[in-house]
Amino acid sequence: MKNTLLLLIAVVGISCSQQQGSAQSRLDPAAFEAGMAGAQLVDVRTPDEFNSGHLEGARNINIASPQFEAETGTLNKAEPVYVYCAVGGRSAKAASALKEQGFLQVYDLTGGITAWKNAGKKVVK
Repeated sequence: MKNTLLLLIAVVGISCSQQQGSAQSRLDPAAFEAGMAGAQLVDVRTPDEFNSGHLEGARNINIASPQFEAETGTLNKAEPVYVYCAVGGRSAKAASALKEQGFLQVYDLTGGITAWKNAGKKVVK
């Protein structure tokens, strides 16, 4: 009984820490900006959206492209990856896909480039 209780406590603890880790991977514009310097920055929108304005230094890897997995496979799995899209839906999917591919540190911009612009932050064309 005692061993079962200890096992249950350990499982719950691991589960909670994993949930906290995934919650921490979503960053507001200020935290995203603070961490993205030197990281792999990926815009998962379409090329047209990317060309209309993107974060400086971003690489465009369209999540809707059949080449998405092959293109993200060229990224370094040991280095942080910061992803964003227009409002956060596609980047959340991309973050999950990257984690499934074995990336260790994946950060998603909450609210996407829309939140970034609303926070008064710069984009380039």
